[in-house]
Formats: sequence, structure tokens, C-alpha cells
Amino acid sequence: MAKRLLDRFLGRVVRKGTLEVLRPDGSTTRFGTPQPGFPDVAIRFTEAAGERRILLDPRLGAAEAFMDGQLLVERGDIMDLLALIRGNGPWDRGGSLRPPKLARRIRNRLAHHLESFNKARRSKANVAHHYDVGNALYRLFLDTDHMQYSCAYWPSEDMTLEQAQEAKLAHIAAKLALAPGQRVLDIGCGWGGMAIYLASHAEVRVHGITLSEEQLALARERAEAAGVAERITFELVDYRDLAKRGERYDRIVSVGMFEHVGQPQFETYFRACANMLADDGVMLLHTIGRMGSPGSTDAFTRKYIFPGGYIPALSETVAASEKVRLIATDIETLRLHYARTLRAWYARCVANREAIVTMYDERFYRMWIFYLAGATAAFESGGMCNYQIQYVRSRHALPLTRDYLADAERGLLGSRQ
Repeated sequence: MAKRLLDRFLGRVVRKGTLEVLRPDGSTTRFGTPQPGFPDVAIRFTEAAGERRILLDPRLGAAEAFMDGQLLVERGDIMDLLALIRGNGPWDRGGSLRPPKLARRIRNRLAHHLESFNKARRSKANVAHHYDVGNALYRLFLDTDHMQYSCAYWPSEDMTLEQAQEAKLAHIAAKLALAPGQRVLDIGCGWGGMAIYLASHAEVRVHGITLSEEQLALARERAEAAGVAERITFELVDYRDLAKRGERYDRIVSVGMFEHVGQPQFETYFRACANMLADDGVMLLHTIGRMGSPGSTDAFTRKYIFPGGYIPALSETVAASEKVRLIATDIETLRLHYARTLRAWYARCVANREAIVTMYDERFYRMWIFYLAGATAAFESGGMCNYQIQYVRSRHALPLTRDYLADAERGLLGSRQ
């Protein structure tokens, strides 16, 4: 029964590109037709239980079957398999649109609210689940210069990951319209790459905050090594507690942290930012986002990767910021930049397979590459993108036109140290 149901599902899904399925009973089934741009993949189920897991919960079941060795990719790799499945039904496929069924709307709404109540007492544990697995893992696949665990910026297709992450930092710094001596808050500072870059290139003072003890320790080491420790303060503190202290900043930047806030906390987050931002200040929010309406986090990501995480739609992000009178002065949608970034990370993880397995085990390695491959497919064919939203409290805080952005960006990239 499981075999027939799975074949029926795959027959509907895989039309472009080819998928060959080998089973423990020795049977083989083929789906799709060869087409340029779509991969040719062969998978093998070592146990019938792997097929049943996928039928019960396609995303989580496929991940766990792959992690446990019940699903092996014998031609191509897991990146090819997930790209094949996603690529056959891209989010932006066009055609006529129908309203979603009532049951689906109710299910999505309930999941959306239940999963993302990210109170302060849970936030630190959620962050630790992902970021405190050890700095050594991230050193293996992130860019060596800045350790940026967020979407890079690719103005040129032939850039290295290191160059694209440097370009991202300059792109964001330009949008902050920095001036020497300003005080900058970096919410979710990671391993200090943004803070160090700003302190080095713009002569500003930076306060970086994180909830990861592993990140905090390494960020301090990296600031010392870069010679800018006297201009940077790193602290283990929640943004809500920081706001209660009455701190004020000329600039606020937050990169790859908003995804951990949780939808019920959106207004709290923006109110805290508005209260900490100077009246003539500028804020830049860089976040993964949904190109469609609000949704829910899939079971695999929620269980294994980002517990408490939620990817926001642009509509709910701006709606929350409007309530605290933050003016959105510039909104940029990065459509394919994260897909390129993820493919670079995936390639480095695969190249460092033995090291990752030695650090953890084979199951962890399979989980990690499934996560990177699935995320890549979501950005290439699914509904994921990145948003950069620039905010001010005063309409007079920035020049009248956007010309200053390109000028500042060129200046920063021309002054690489």
C-alpha cells in the first residue's frame, strides 16, 4: 500500500527531470522525463519503513529517513533530489490562482500562532539549540573573513563566498548612513563580523548583543584580533531586557535574527527598537522572508534546526513596525542571493564531511546537509527570499534620494582593509 501511494504521489510531482526509485524487494520505478535544467536522480529505500515515514509526513519523514539511512541517494545527491521535487512545482509558477480551502487556512493559522510564542525565557534555549553546537562546525563552511551566517550579496556571479559576504556588509553599512562617532546596536551579532566591519570601516562604536555563549566568546576574540575591541562591546542579553535599561543608539542593525523573534513578539520587537533608536536614527533589518502571505514553519525545521523560529511575510513585518511609527524608507527583496549562499555552504560541508562526522556523527551530518539542501530548494523554487528594510523615526533623517546608497557602498568596497 505504501509503495502504491508513494508512486502515485511521485508520478504527480516529478514530470520534469527524472527520478529512479529502487526498493528492498528489488523493484525499480522511474518517474519524469529528461529536461535541461532538471537533475537525473536515483534513490534507494533500504527499508519499507522509510516510505511509510514519507507518506505520514513528507518533509519530516523524508528528512528522518535520509538521516537514518533508510533513504539513500545513489545518483546525484540530496541537493539534487530536493531541487528536483521543489523545481517541479515552483512557488512563482504563474497560472490561475484559487483561494485556499477553509481547512487549510485554519490549519495554517493555528500552526502559525502555536509555534512561535517566543517568550524571553525560551529564546535563549532556542538559540543555543542551533548556535551552541560548537564554533568549529561553523568555521568549516562560513566565509573565513567575517563568519557571516546569513545571506550574502552577489552583485557579480563570479564572486567567492568571502567577496559576497564582504559585499553584503558594505551594502548594509551604506543603508545605515553612518558617521564617525555614532553609537550602533547590532541585535543578534553572531560571531561579531558585522560589528567588527562597522567599527573598522566607519569609526563607530558598536554594542553587539547575542543569546549564544559560544558566539559571544568568539566574537570577543575576533574583535581583539582585528584591533577594534576598544570600539566594540559584546554582551549576552535579550533585546527586550536591553530596551528596559533605557539604552539609546544612533543606528540599529539586525541581520538574521528576526527569524527567531516569533510572530506574537513582532510588535514587542519593533517597540523595543523604536524606543532604543534616536529620534534622527536609522535602522536596517535584514531577514529571511516569505514572498507570499503568513504561513507556518515545517516540522523538520521546527524539530531539528530552529525551534521557536518563524519566517515572516513582508505584510506582517511592516504591519508590526507601523504600530510603533517606524517609517519604512527602503525595502529591497533579495530573490536568489541566499540560494547562492546556501549552495556555497553546502559544498563546503560536503567537502568537510569527515571532519563533521568526527565532531558529531553520520546522522548529524546527514541532518545538516538535508537542512542546507532543503533551504536551497526553498529559495530557488519555494516561497522564500530575503528582505532588507530600512527604518527611520523622522522623515528628515536621510537624504531625499537614494543616490547616497550607491556612493557609500562604492566607498566602503574601495576601502577594504
